[in-house]
Amino acid sequence: MEKDKILNVARYIAMTGCTVRGASKIFGISKSTVHNDMTKKLVYIDAGLYRRVKSVLDFNMSVRHLRGGESTKKLYQKNKT
Repeated sequence: MEKDKILNVARYIAMTGCTVRGASKIFGISKSTVHNDMTKKLVYIDAGLYRRVKSVLDFNMSVRHLRGGESTKKLYQKNKT
């Protein structure tokens, strides 16, 4: 059962490019569980899928400061009006 859950989450992340937070909301599990499953367990289940998911997670990590800045910008613009 756990193996199926890990594969479902991994396929979803690979297909949609969503973040760990987004996947955790969709599947109803914690962010730490998603992160742990994708970075430590998936490699032993499906190495090819692991590489695809890792590239998505690495990309999301590289742009998180930009997403945070946009979010803050929208917050201040909303409060300004």
